[in-house]
Amino acid sequence: MKLYSTGEVVGEEIETSLGLVRGNTIRARGFGRDILAGLRNLIGGEIKDYTEMLNDARDEAIDRMVKEAEEMGADGILEVRFTTSQTMGGAAEILAYGTAVKFEE
Repeated sequence: MKLYSTGEVVGEEIETSLGLVRGNTIRARGFGRDILAGLRNLIGGEIKDYTEMLNDARDEAIDRMVKEAEEMGADGILEVRFTTSQTMGGAAEILAYGTAVKFEE
């Protein structure tokens, strides 16, 4: 599956737009991570546990979006975007979305 952040792809012609596809996941912080994050906040720098957690969440959201597109028979997904939102204290949703398309052969 080809993923693009653009709406057009040089060298590819879109045969059919299949519609919106999406994938999401909701992740919660752990108590241990919060303690380490609090300490890191005091001295500054990257909070690597949170970075890893969000990277894993993005990958899972992409995988779910791609699965939905494959079920539709898509060759690619255009205009891929991400958004996040807090769902409750200590938990956030990562959403990946785009437009599933079939390319001309």
